[in-house]
Amino acid sequence: MTDNGRMTLRFLAAPTDVASMGGAVRGGRLLNWIDKAAYACAAAWSGGYCVTAYVGNVRFSRHVRAGDLVEVTARIVYTGTSSMHLMCTVSSADPCTGEYREVSDCLVVFIALDEHRRPRAVPPWRPRTLQEIADAEAAIARIGLRKRIEAEMASTTYSDAGIAPEAKMRFLAAPTDVNWGGNAHGGRIMEWMDEAAYTCATQWASQDCVSAYVGGVRFYAPVHIGDVVRTRSRLLHTGRQTMHIAVRMSAGDPRTGEFRDTSHALVIVAAIDADGDATDVRPWVPTTAEDIALDAHARALIGLRREVPRAPLHVH
Repeated sequence: MTDNGRMTLRFLAAPTDVASMGGAVRGGRLLNWIDKAAYACAAAWSGGYCVTAYVGNVRFSRHVRAGDLVEVTARIVYTGTSSMHLMCTVSSADPCTGEYREVSDCLVVFIALDEHRRPRAVPPWRPRTLQEIADAEAAIARIGLRKRIEAEMASTTYSDAGIAPEAKMRFLAAPTDVNWGGNAHGGRIMEWMDEAAYTCATQWASQDCVSAYVGGVRFYAPVHIGDVVRTRSRLLHTGRQTMHIAVRMSAGDPRTGEFRDTSHALVIVAAIDADGDATDVRPWVPTTAEDIALDAHARALIGLRREVPRAPLHVH
């Protein structure tokens, strides 16, 4: 359904949506649903094809179980020349009761493209109510902070000089991953990055884990169907119960072997026990210069995240 720059999609969480070791629905699948709702809203508002440019500050406050009804609402909160900033809210409910509880919220930025894949102008969003004005002001406040976060993430160096725990994955982008523009859609890419972070975290923790936060998701270049996709996830920092994982993705034509950077993200993963409760993880102590610098980078991002304005409360 859509109404004045708003779109709501509903999904029934299936057993195939849960984490590989059982329990809650994977964070990556929730990200995929967020991207679908945001795309539907952005495409309806712009009147054409658009692509995910940025996803930030996704916090998962509670679990979604198989059998839950999941509702994702995306609403336009601000527009630039060709960009649309959308606030997305995820809620879930037992379908027998229909009582929804919020799971997550985040800001997603889409860019409208023309038939030549060049940015095109979008209709301006005009906030009318006090709530819409507050949403727009919060979105504008995030623009400068987002640039600082992107600069911090771009300034880091990842090489073989570090000895931090990491996981590497390689696979083909399949036709089932395609979006309406012929490339792998942003939600699928975020699923891959979440799975890469999960792999790295579970190897370090030696127990099951769940995504607690995803941020700084930046898309540089498209992933084409038939590309070889490579992910490299690396442990940067540990808290008492969390692991901060950097994920970098590249893709390339298998016929040429030439790869291009496509996206990056930071995923904070929490270790959980058999009951699904957070539990302590062994600390990672960096020793090489590169690993010490990346640990400092993760701490700097923690400080920047504290400056991110939360979604405005409802204004009466």
